[in-house]
Amino acid sequence: MEYQALYCCEHFLNPKHTVKNNYDPIASNYDWLSRVIFRRNLVLSQTCLLQHIPANSSILIVGGGTGWILEEISKVHPSGLHITYVEISEKMIQLARKRDAAQNEVRFVNQPIEEFSTNSFFNIVFTAFLFDNFGDQRAELVFKKLDGMLTENGKWLFVDFNINEKKSKWWQRGLLTSMLFFFRVVCNIEARKVIPMKSFFEGNHFQEMYAYERMYSFIKSSVYVRLSQI
Repeated sequence: MEYQALYCCEHFLNPKHTVKNNYDPIASNYDWLSRVIFRRNLVLSQTCLLQHIPANSSILIVGGGTGWILEEISKVHPSGLHITYVEISEKMIQLARKRDAAQNEVRFVNQPIEEFSTNSFFNIVFTAFLFDNFGDQRAELVFKKLDGMLTENGKWLFVDFNINEKKSKWWQRGLLTSMLFFFRVVCNIEARKVIPMKSFFEGNHFQEMYAYERMYSFIKSSVYVRLSQI
């Protein structure tokens, strides 16, 4: 454990890491770190949404990290799913490829979502803690891109940190500020704050059908449905 922590610190501070929003430097330690800080809250905030995935769905997962979510999805749907897994970190992709997705079809794409293109449309878009990496312009660009890949009446399973300047507790604001600083140094993320994405959904023909909260509303999980545009 001491060796792992020492390696982790040395690797984090590598000045050669210049690619934006890339978690290569901490890929092998990411799950361990997240559980130290959040215990199982990050996991449960995502698995609570899996019940909303219909059988035989076509799913786009963006920024899925080490891929543990693939194994959780396979517990709900052992077969019949067509999953496209887009992740910018090559090391995260390598870890994700080792996961057991049961009989589901998984296509791995090691590419920034901004550069990803496809002629396919998806019944489900799944993004967990993706938009807290971006600045305002990139967040809007990525949102519009993913919106264009979702079928009418498709579902967007969305998880992120939830900060309300008037209602959020002091420790929530402090923890989030510390995390953003850490990942800005280590992974060169753009974000200086968490962008309130609710207005993006409301302004683009989405309706929030279900919502789940954890850690006194610090983490929010939502099921948004893309409505038919008349």
